[in-house]
Amino acid sequence: MLAYAFRRVLSAIPIALIAVTVCFFILRLAPGGPFDGERALPPTVLANLRAHYSLDQPLIMQYFIYVGRLLQGDLGPSMVIDGFRVADLIRIGFPFTLTLALYAFVIATAIGIVAGMLSAVYQNKWPDYVMVLVVMIGVVIPNFLNAALLQLVFGVHLGWLPAGGWVSGSVAHLVLPVTVLAWPHAARISRLMRGSMIEVLGSNYVRTARAKGLGERLVLARHAIKPALLPVVSYLGPGLSYLLTGSLAVEQIFGLPGIGKYFVTAALNRDYGIVLGTTILYMFIILALNLIVDLVYAWLDPKVRYR
Repeated sequence: MLAYAFRRVLSAIPIALIAVTVCFFILRLAPGGPFDGERALPPTVLANLRAHYSLDQPLIMQYFIYVGRLLQGDLGPSMVIDGFRVADLIRIGFPFTLTLALYAFVIATAIGIVAGMLSAVYQNKWPDYVMVLVVMIGVVIPNFLNAALLQLVFGVHLGWLPAGGWVSGSVAHLVLPVTVLAWPHAARISRLMRGSMIEVLGSNYVRTARAKGLGERLVLARHAIKPALLPVVSYLGPGLSYLLTGSLAVEQIFGLPGIGKYFVTAALNRDYGIVLGTTILYMFIILALNLIVDLVYAWLDPKVRYR
């Protein structure tokens, strides 16, 4: 298992380099730049700024300079937020983003697994139809629209919850953002769990367990849940990465102090350092989560052997 993990890490290095290269050139070749504002800077000031951030160098030289700094663990400075480096901004905003995503991940995973199990047990009955309807709503409505609707209903008209902003230690300010993030994730997990559980419940060993007189709860606990979780486990790694990236837009909508506000502002202002640094951070998180999922999958299914 350790040898497999080591090989996966080595195989991820060229993938990471290709991703960094593509993101670098796409961002630099896009129209505009970090110093193109409504008010034009004096030529001397603009030239000094471009020289300070190595933007006066040929594009290929800028790439090699950036990769060289990246290999030393330096994500570079922010070109728009004066006095801050990209690592500093990530250190400030990412803990909140991670906390928000983990809350949504735990809640959505638990709800999705339970809902999928109940939907499979009561297949083609009214609980199944209700849960399928709720699942479809969570999948069809995009996050930004769902956030606006919840803000309007529960934050403005009913006034039950804060419509935005953040107060340290306030759980109420997290309810709507976590709901927006968790709903699609729970919907996808419940669909996977329902389909997998239906297949497992129709298998020969489950029918044999029932024929031996085991109760339905015992059959589910001993024989059905663990194999039915395999497709769900495969999704959990990418699912958490979706929550982390999806939280960027949710944080911007609800005015939360995560990394999302830095990323969106940087994308609009062509702050190359923050956009690239955030992209690299999420890329490595996705690679790490996929590796963890593979190892957990092997633990759940003894038949899986990595050669």
